[in-house]
Order: sequence, then C-alpha cells, then structure tokens
Amino acid sequence: MSVQLDATDRKILFELQADASQSLDEIARKVGASKTPVWNRIKKLREKGVIKQQTVLLDAEALGLEACFFVLIRTSEHEADWQSKFLRTLKERPEVLEAHRLAGDIDYILKVRVKNAKAYDAFYQALISEVRIFNVTALLSMEEIKSTTMLAL
Repeated sequence: MSVQLDATDRKILFELQADASQSLDEIARKVGASKTPVWNRIKKLREKGVIKQQTVLLDAEALGLEACFFVLIRTSEHEADWQSKFLRTLKERPEVLEAHRLAGDIDYILKVRVKNAKAYDAFYQALISEVRIFNVTALLSMEEIKSTTMLAL
C-alpha cells in the first residue's frame, strides 16, 4: 500500500535523501514552509513507514573495501528449511550489502563488498560451508558508474 504524498512531502523527502544532516531550519527554508509543520510532516512520514531510518553513507573504497562483486546464485533447494537457513546466513554476513530473490533462471543476486578477491574467496567458502548451493557465479564490478540511495519522487 503506497502512502499519499503532496508536493511539500516530496520536497521534504528529497531534501532528507540529499542530506539528512541538514538542520530542520534549512529543510524548512528550502521547501518554503515553517519549522514546526515540517517537523510534524517528518514525524508523520516516519510513523507511516515512509522514512525507515536515518544513517550515514560511508565510502567503501576509503575504508579498504575496494572489490564489489555481484553474486548470482542458483539453487536446487526450495524447501522452507533451506530457505530459512540461507536467508539467516545472508543476514549474518556483513559483506552482503544487498540480497534479492529473483524471477527467472537465477534464484538470488547478492551485492558483496570486500577488500579483494582473496576476501571474496573467504566469503564464498564460508557461504558454501553454511548452506548447499547448486551454482554460484561471481561478477567483479570493474567500475561503479552510478550508485544512489535517492528514490525518484
């Protein structure tokens, strides 16, 4: 179920996505409203689940996590127990930034951020020791062309 947003809500969300560290005064000025109504709108957007959390984006390469792999997983297992164990394993691995279940020939795709190929191999070995996987294909990203957390509003 989608939440109905007006133009002011969209402006507020745009500003928060661009830089959530902005002061309430700055956001209010940019969206053309006063501070209290903007605060009330932000509070309602949180309550409705539109704003899930506020966080800080870190530069992975600056922290030595220079290798980004997209991992394609095919499985012959589709039982609830296997899936539960697989999902738990993914959630416990800090290297996994994203995990998606797909329609089509590939069952899952993971976005994995590690220091280098050796670190990826350690991740891979740990993953396959935890859960049985039919086929794994790892694709190394040579260049990040676009990466954003901003949703089009």
